[in-house]
Amino acid sequence: MARLSAIQLCSVPDVNQNLAAIAQQLTALCQQVKDDEHIVVLPECCLFFGGKDAEQLSLAQQTQQSNQLVKALAKLAQQFSITLVAGTIPLLTSTGEKFTNTCCVFSPKGVLLGQYDKIHLFDVNVNDSEKNYLESKYTEAGKSVEVVEQRAITIGLSVCYDVRFAALYRKLTTQGATVITVPSAFTRVTGKAHWQALLQARAIENQVYIVAAAQEGIHANGRETWGHSMIISPWGEILVCKALGEGFITCEYHQEAINRVRAAIPVHEHNKFTVELNKYD
Repeated sequence: MARLSAIQLCSVPDVNQNLAAIAQQLTALCQQVKDDEHIVVLPECCLFFGGKDAEQLSLAQQTQQSNQLVKALAKLAQQFSITLVAGTIPLLTSTGEKFTNTCCVFSPKGVLLGQYDKIHLFDVNVNDSEKNYLESKYTEAGKSVEVVEQRAITIGLSVCYDVRFAALYRKLTTQGATVITVPSAFTRVTGKAHWQALLQARAIENQVYIVAAAQEGIHANGRETWGHSMIISPWGEILVCKALGEGFITCEYHQEAINRVRAAIPVHEHNKFTVELNKYD
């Protein structure tokens, strides 16, 4: 039996405090869930959020040599014997001037199976307390589309703002993804307007499970995130949702559900368009 889970957090600008919060949620989740194969998704910026963007760069610079963030997440995956899609963490680029917003995936033994650097960066104007977001100031965009195979499940990796770009999800599906993960920190304004609709659209278009783990609450810097972590079926149904507060959601994964939907409405066979992502192929 395989299971999909997402953890919702209100992360702070303190790595150790966030690690403790994640461990607390994983303890409660794994006491309830005993499936042989268990994929757990954490939110974007799971180990450091709510500070200044420059502090993310400083964290990446401080932890570069020892890879402390990667090791800490690997330890959690091993401790709880789960496949951990570990939200995102800042990893320093080769120039040392920026970081990538990177999602790392670990096996139940703590082995790094793969990683994805967020491609689409959030440089937008939003009618909230922040007003302007310029993620590209300190973050370098990713350059490749990534899937990770874990036993019988192929996991497609995406992050937050990526969900607005359907071609990425189509590419992940053509590479075999049956589950696509969406660790996020959606703003309250954009989340209320678009979060659920976008997630359901990506699930319906690609006939995959969508597992979206979100930040939720008012953070140390005043930023407000939307939450509403959810798992969506290949038919577009919201199977479980955690609207507010910290906690977890979980449901069973059924390959037969994907097979049934794809057989009934074979959109992948009927599709007349190819996916062109240029340098991201």
